[in-house]
Amino acid sequence: MRILTLMLHAVRRGLLTFLILLAPPMLASGAEPARVGDFSLLDAHGYFHSMSWYDDHRALVLLSHSSTDASMSRAIARLESLADSAGDEFEFFLIDSEGKHNREAIAAAMAERGSELPVLMDDAQLIGEALGLSHSGEFLVFDPHSFSVVGRGQNLESQYAQVQALLGAMINGGDYAAAAEALAASSKLAGAGETAVAIDYPAQRLHAANTPSYREDIAPIISENCASCHREGGIAPFAMDSHTMVLGWSPMIREVLMTKRMPPGQIDAHIGEFINDMVLADSDAQKLIHWIEAGAPNDAASSAEDPLAQLSWPASEWAFGEPDYVIEIPPQEVPATGILDYYNAMVDIDIPEDRWVRASQYIPGDRTVLHHTLHSIIPPGATSGGSLLGGDPDRPGIAPYIPGQSPRQEPPNTGGLLQAGSKIAMQMHFTTTGKATVDESRIGVWFYPKDFIPAERMSGQCACHFTPTWVNIPPFDPDYEMQQTITIPEDSRLFSMTPHMHFRGKRMRFTAYYPDGTQEELINIANYNYNWQLAYTLKEPKFLPAGTKITAVGAFDNSTQNKMNPDPARSVPWGLQSMDEMFFGAADYKVINQNQGAD
Repeated sequence: MRILTLMLHAVRRGLLTFLILLAPPMLASGAEPARVGDFSLLDAHGYFHSMSWYDDHRALVLLSHSSTDASMSRAIARLESLADSAGDEFEFFLIDSEGKHNREAIAAAMAERGSELPVLMDDAQLIGEALGLSHSGEFLVFDPHSFSVVGRGQNLESQYAQVQALLGAMINGGDYAAAAEALAASSKLAGAGETAVAIDYPAQRLHAANTPSYREDIAPIISENCASCHREGGIAPFAMDSHTMVLGWSPMIREVLMTKRMPPGQIDAHIGEFINDMVLADSDAQKLIHWIEAGAPNDAASSAEDPLAQLSWPASEWAFGEPDYVIEIPPQEVPATGILDYYNAMVDIDIPEDRWVRASQYIPGDRTVLHHTLHSIIPPGATSGGSLLGGDPDRPGIAPYIPGQSPRQEPPNTGGLLQAGSKIAMQMHFTTTGKATVDESRIGVWFYPKDFIPAERMSGQCACHFTPTWVNIPPFDPDYEMQQTITIPEDSRLFSMTPHMHFRGKRMRFTAYYPDGTQEELINIANYNYNWQLAYTLKEPKFLPAGTKITAVGAFDNSTQNKMNPDPARSVPWGLQSMDEMFFGAADYKVINQNQGAD
């Protein structure tokens, strides 16, 4: 009964899409093509591609790539020729499933030949396995509506005419099964190219011989990466608290791993090192997928031996123990329906003396309606606070509520002064759910000891567009770019970066341009998700010399292909509501050798 209840709850939240996707599509003649499922990959330049995004095309053509195949150049030339002749109803990719993590070299080689074809980098080799790719030069025709392979060949050079015929039959909208059969028949004669490179899948071989253990392999991965949200009382819609639950949800787990929808907020693992990159290691993804495909076997003899059933979680929501002080936000009544203006509230800070803040945490009263908050500290005697985006080093950085954000803890010996008699000006964004509710949020604050004054302060700037510089996003534009730059005034160390856009936000990349003329990409949020706006925190703070410029380049998808888009026909202005747009690229850094003390 509990599982049924959870599944019904998930249906209401739109989370059982995989049940629909399991139904295999049919060719016009009734033949059943090989269904793979949707998948997503980053290309050699770090741009995100989801196959479902291309469902406005008739088909996608993928050519298996190898950096060591001497005939690859000729095969790419044939794919480019096919792309030139086939028209806009098809999209063309190379896919590299060798798992060598050599995308920079591949990007350079493609640039040298002047090719704009994306090379999808299958670092974990899971997509190549699913597609059945066995060697370089192999190609296939993929239907992005049914996520099925409707035709494949061994050698594009010798089978060029046959694949042209298949694409032509798909354009005509008739029975293209005969063309697919002719392509398959020609493969038997063509064979692989003379210099074709066999693709080795070592993890697949290993796990075929030794299925990953639920107790030793799978449960630890879920415990480390999933269970803190997917637990009773967690923010995720179902609990992964036993083998039974994981088994029941295993088709969805496979789907969200293959499409990179989970873990949430993951970024390009090739750029920078972050404590919260949310990226699942290739080896962990391989174990999970291969275990699921093996039937998700259970080697725990009983619930007492089930590692997930033994997990326990802190009884308190507070991340750092009970707070030294709790700011109670006045209750906010949220109606059942309607688009709401931002709520504003002024809250007194009721502390008897000034205190230095070391950590803070925002706990929403009702996270189903509270989308985000911003606030500023107003010191005693002042009529207004600093920017709602923060960045004033003399004031404490009290944690706002932003989807996916973690509690805020200052670096060691760093903090801001919260003065007695201050006020906090709150700005709250609520969305309606069809049910009236009341949000009673709290902010927990942890102080340094009274006799301790932290020597350093955090600073921050935002590479932002507001109404003076904003240019409306054109209707139906699938990749409208904006950029903005900030300058670091003094030698500093960069701690974190935060992107913020609304429903049309697609990607954002931060690049540092140093005074000596060199540059370095700092982070690539390749698949921006409005539901998970994380402050990506570097494992090691990065030195930025005075005069360093940080440029944030982002893109918006205002097309019909963006399933989150409220109105693709609209010229989109800057605005507070989610159906409008914003562009923020915030950077938090700490000045070195501040007046308050040495770094």
